[in-house]
Amino acid sequence: MDNGDLLKELRIDRTQRDDGAAHRARWPWIAAAAALALVAAVGAALLLRGRAVAVDAVTAVAPASGAGAAAVLDATGYVTARRQATVSAQITGTLTEVLIEEGDRVKAGQVLARLDDTAQRANLATAEAGLAAAQALLGQYQAQLAQARRDLVRQQDLIGRKLTSQQALENARTQVETLTAQLAAQRGQIELARAQVRGAQVQLDYTVVRAPFAGVVTDKAAQVGEIVSPLSAGGGFTRTGVGTIVDMDSLEIEVDVNEAYIGRVKAGQPVAAVLDAYPDWKIPAEVIAIIPAADRSKATVKVRIALKAKDPRIVPDMGVKVSFLEEPSARGATAQAPAGVLVPASALVQRDGRDVVFVIDGERARRRAVTPGQAFADMRQITGGLDVGERVVRAPPAELADGARIAVQPRP
Repeated sequence: MDNGDLLKELRIDRTQRDDGAAHRARWPWIAAAAALALVAAVGAALLLRGRAVAVDAVTAVAPASGAGAAAVLDATGYVTARRQATVSAQITGTLTEVLIEEGDRVKAGQVLARLDDTAQRANLATAEAGLAAAQALLGQYQAQLAQARRDLVRQQDLIGRKLTSQQALENARTQVETLTAQLAAQRGQIELARAQVRGAQVQLDYTVVRAPFAGVVTDKAAQVGEIVSPLSAGGGFTRTGVGTIVDMDSLEIEVDVNEAYIGRVKAGQPVAAVLDAYPDWKIPAEVIAIIPAADRSKATVKVRIALKAKDPRIVPDMGVKVSFLEEPSARGATAQAPAGVLVPASALVQRDGRDVVFVIDGERARRRAVTPGQAFADMRQITGGLDVGERVVRAPPAELADGARIAVQPRP
């Protein structure tokens, strides 16, 4: 190689130097972009973790005795109250106070309303004044009788000494007998006056409307200033009731059973009841009686069913579906309530190869491993890991994780 070629070999290629510098200059931007992407991913994960997942909640319930029994007949009916009263005043009057509202719980004898009692108080005051006057007149007669008796004693002493006439003695004796009769009559007047006072007091008590038994107010029918009367009046200006009270302890179910199948129903037969408002809640019940009368137009017979579980969620006139279950004697053994609890089958899911449910703990969902048992229609028995009354997520979504925030959706 000549000198010229050697000089060319030693010359620096500016193109390659510029490309390396540009490559080194791009590295900080690439690193910054990667850091931003990582921050965004972490932020998105935190945002998703903090966002509440909308879920539907159900309550684990105890299986009813005979829950595993076969249903021999299904029917529909309504919750009814055996003890219900529309309370009214016993006299006609204007309301001055109404002390109830719908939903109030009242005790037996509690004051519900008051009527204007001006006239009744005036009548009571008049009767009490009459009683006081009768008692005062009785005192006067008693004093006069005492004096007449003393006069009679003196006349008897004088007649023995021949110092008075026989007529004077007879007059004294007549006076004593007359005052004795007047005294007895006045005592009768006092009893009459006392009866008038009691009658006036009763009329006054009629102005206070009281609860006939303990229960819940389901209807407020009148307001202050309205006229109430125990009798119906024309024109619609008079109320016949102040409110309606229902004894919630007297709730039961009435269903109409087709007369062709009434032979499958017997008193004491176990029943599984499901309210239309709470389709996941099976209420243990039993037949009280079969009403011995048929409805000709519907070809049905009414059956009364007792609810074994009392709960504030059960209210009058709710729709209910009932299943008359096979009696234990028909199965050859006494039916025992299955162990554990019942939850909707959709609440049981698989996570990491295990059967789990998501238990609602405040605003969080806690994953819990459980032991599943038998299936009862759309319900599933849980024999271990869950207690009665605990709330679980129905059909938990796949993205729901242990400890995730949840928002329980209200049932329509």
